[in-house]
Amino acid sequence: MQFYLKIQTQSIRRKDEEKERMKERFMSAVKEDAWQSLVLDCELPVLVEFWAPWCGPCRMIHPVVDELSKDYAGKLKCYKVNTDECPNIATQYGIRSIPTVMIFKNGEKKDAVIGAVPKSTLITYIERFL
Repeated sequence: MQFYLKIQTQSIRRKDEEKERMKERFMSAVKEDAWQSLVLDCELPVLVEFWAPWCGPCRMIHPVVDELSKDYAGKLKCYKVNTDECPNIATQYGIRSIPTVMIFKNGEKKDAVIGAVPKSTLITYIERFL
């Protein structure tokens, strides 16, 4: 019995460690209380992905935006906003379809791309504001 519990504990510990690694891989979520400081007051351009957990196209674009956040580290900040958890931000910026990717610079919304678009489209969009 002790052997079984030890193995089960190790398995749980590995799963917890894997969850932590997964969190590190993905962009940070931004909530309403941090919106001003993380997005609007940022000195770098900021890419924000508006999404929801039930949205299939959002799940398709997540890895692409995550990859771009790594590619542009130090040049661009990337965050995601769950529209179900932060409806006020979504309403403020007129989000009607998700995924929507917006770019902010100097505290202002500069442009938006709606839908699960290819990485090359997002790169072109980002490069205009760097």
